Amino acid sequence: MQTDDLANLPLPARLAAMEVLWDSLSRDPLHNPSPTWHAEVLAQRRLEMEQAVPWEETKRRLRSLADARQT
Repeated sequence: MQTDDLANLPLPARLAAMEVLWDSLSRDPLHNPSPTWHAEVLAQRRLEMEQAVPWEETKRRLRSLADARQT
């Protein structure tokens, strides 16, 4: 099957073909390693999550600010 053949398929058939292709690519992560920048982004996001203010604390702070404005 050529690229043009795929482009001319109906949308459901193109989506099915894409799913088959993606499944075949993702089966073996050793042959498809993530780029270095993925690890860097994940590390940064983990750090941000660790530094995040818990939701209950955030709500308490917001309520305190709202109460201060009402007085």
